[in-house]
Formats: sequence, structure tokens, C-alpha cells
Amino acid sequence: MTRTRRLSLERIAGAATVIDPVFLDSPQFLAESLGRDLGCRLVVKVETINPIRSFKGRGTEFLMASLDGELHLACATAGNFGQGMAWSARKRSVPLTVFTGTKANLFKVERMRALGAEVRLVGKDVDEAHAAAKKFATESGARLVEDGRDREITEGAGTIGMELLRWPEPFEAIVVPLGDGALLAGIACWVKAHRPSTRMIGVCASGAPAMERSWRAGRVRELDRANTIADGIAVKKPFPEALEDIMDVVDDVVLVDDDAIVAAIRRAHADLGLVLEPAGAAGLAAIVSHRERFRGQLVATILSGANATAEQLRAWLAP
Repeated sequence: MTRTRRLSLERIAGAATVIDPVFLDSPQFLAESLGRDLGCRLVVKVETINPIRSFKGRGTEFLMASLDGELHLACATAGNFGQGMAWSARKRSVPLTVFTGTKANLFKVERMRALGAEVRLVGKDVDEAHAAAKKFATESGARLVEDGRDREITEGAGTIGMELLRWPEPFEAIVVPLGDGALLAGIACWVKAHRPSTRMIGVCASGAPAMERSWRAGRVRELDRANTIADGIAVKKPFPEALEDIMDVVDDVVLVDDDAIVAAIRRAHADLGLVLEPAGAAGLAAIVSHRERFRGQLVATILSGANATAEQLRAWLAP
């Protein structure tokens, strides 16, 4: 049985019993028109129909349920993880300080504040925000929560794998957006333990390939820049723990450019009636871009987030 070293199948199963049900059992269905056009049978799992419009609440719920006596929490985020933290912290009356970059998606910033978090805009990107969050935690005594490093977040995301495998037929491939690694690692841990023949494929933005390069090298490869519209997967400095989590359970990592991501956003809107943000459409973009690879197969992907500004949507959905 394949499993990653840090992650526990028992804890993933246990997470499903403590995560707020509003984040569980998300819709998964055969996208017939899309699949027909792509020459495969495509199952989409929609992780956008919940109060924070992304899968991140699964991990933050399991993390918060696992804490014992924490007085104050801090984190850095591009936005969706911060919303999950804010939702779960407010539910438990836990004070939370969130750090994000000065150029962060303002819709996500407003949603974090509306959920009760103190949000500080620091630095030009999430990496500088993370440095500020780390400094704040050291000086204040707050607990720093790190997406991709805290195993409970990854195990909470693993509940998606449990739900996917309820599908009556085995998938030949599952294609998952890859940023900090928690989503892919959690799903792959569960899937490879129960359906080892299913290929697990991660998707990075070509403008932010740090995780892809790290996975291929078998060691962390940091980059100076992340240049992509997909802020949710714009990672420059992967956590070693996150890389270790995916090394033995992922079969390949592919890259998609921003044009392919925008095309996937449009396809999801036209064919499925769904509005996605770029990171949330990365898996679909990979299947469209690499359609020959999946021809004739039963393939699943995660539509993982839908937090875009009105201005962004006008630009990306325009003909």
C-alpha cells in the first residue's frame, strides 16, 4: 500500500467526521459536452459551491478541530487559504491575523475581513507576506499556520480523494492543480492507497513552475519570480514537507500557460455554467491542452476555486 510518510489514511478518514458538512460531499458529475469535445469521459468535482468558494475549508476545519488551547493564529495567503482560516477561526472564536501581499485580489481581502480576520497587506507577494507573518508569530507568540506544511491541512484536503473514489468506475487519471501541494498530496495519498493504478497528475502554471521543477529534481528548487494570473498556485519557494508528500504518490506534473487557463475558464462557463478563478481552472486547462494524453479515458479533475474580481471576470470571459 502506497502512502506518504507524514500523512495518515486514518486521519484523512477521521477528518471527514469533523469538517463542517458545508464543505463536504461537493458535486461530482460527468461533464458530457466537455468530455465529448475532448474525446474522454470527464468527471468534474466542483469545490466552489460553499461559503468560501474553494476547497480550502476542508483543511482549515480539520486543523482547527485538531488544535488544543491555541490563543492566536497567524497565516499568509494569496486569499483562499485565508478565507478558510477566517471561516474556521470565526466558528471557534479564535483570533486570526492574516498576511497577504499589497497586490492581492481585493475580493479575497474583503471576504477575509468580512469573515472576521484581521488582514494586513505586506510586501509585493505571498512570499513577502509569509515572512511578515513569521515575524509576527515570533514576536507575538501566535501560532503560525502554513498551508502545505501543516499536515492537518493536507489531510483535510484528502477527504476529496475519499469522495472521488465513490465513483462507480476506477479513474484512469485524476488531474489536480498544484500550488503549495496540500490538495494534490492529500488526494493522492488516499487514491494511491486504494486505487494504485490511477495516475495522479499535478498541474502548475508555466509562469510559476517551482513545484514542477522540484518534483522532477527530487529536491526543492526555489525561483525568484512567479509570473501568472493564477495567484492560488503561484508558488516560488515550496515547503520541503509538501514536496516530500507528493514525491511517491504523483505520476507526473504538467505545465499550462495563462492563455490555456483563460480558455479553460471560458469553457467552464460556457459548458458547465461555472465561474472559476485561474487556479481553480488549472486542472481543466491541462486536460484541454493535453487532450491526446487522455483520449478515451475516464478522467477526473478538481474545479478548486471561484474567487475572482468582477474586473477579472469581465476580462477573462469576454469573447
